[in-house]
Amino acid sequence: MPIAVDIDVMLAKRKMSVGELAERVGITPANLAVLKNGRAKAVRFSTLAALCEVLECQPGDLLRWETDGAADPTMP
Repeated sequence: MPIAVDIDVMLAKRKMSVGELAERVGITPANLAVLKNGRAKAVRFSTLAALCEVLECQPGDLLRWETDGAADPTMP
């Protein structure tokens, strides 16, 4: 998929666990894992806004576009 998700990068910068982020954003750890691992088909703007608020970042810090050739080779 040409959209890469960099939530792990922001979690590391903020020294925050996935569980803590999920709790503070108000989503389940399973749903956060789907998003974090690039398996989500969509993300609500309200969820993206909550992620940005908690992580004190911009949407572009969490999502980036890649050409098809540079996308994750493990994704079908």
